[in-house]
Parts: sequence; structure tokens; C-alpha cells
Amino acid sequence: MSLNLKNEEIAMLRGELEMLMRERQALLRIAGSAAVFIAELDPEVLPEETYEAAEMLAECLNEASEETINDALSVMKAAITTEQPAL
Repeated sequence: MSLNLKNEEIAMLRGELEMLMRERQALLRIAGSAAVFIAELDPEVLPEETYEAAEMLAECLNEASEETINDALSVMKAAITTEQPAL
């Protein structure tokens, strides 16, 4: 295998890995947002027609590993921290 071809393959794999890491960050933001949303829901004021959707979301979150949820919440915490103005 020529050096040029190997370098092209490495560059292609690097690009693919970077894309996957961006996708992972996006999915962690989604999962973190969903976890915060579910945690903040008040079943006393939640419209009855939304129970099923909230339950589906909660079940999906419960299927994720603890490590994934912790990573997701860390991403959200960092996002919230950077969005709030300093006092």
C-alpha cells in the first residue's frame, strides 16, 4: 500500500471519527435536555394527553446506561453554565 493511499485512508477515518464525535455530542445534548425536562415535569399540572409521550421519553432515558446519562447531564450543565451571564 502506498504511503499516499494510507494517508488518504487515515484522513478519511479521522473525518469519520470527528463526525461521530460531533453526533455523539448532539445526542448527549438531546438526552441531557430530555432528562432535565422529565425531572422538572409536575404530574399534577401535566395535561393528561401528554402522559404517554412523557412516559415514552422516560422509558428511553431509563434504557440508557448510567454513564451515558451522566455524560449527557454533564454536557447540559456545561451548556447552562456557559449561557448564564456572570454576576
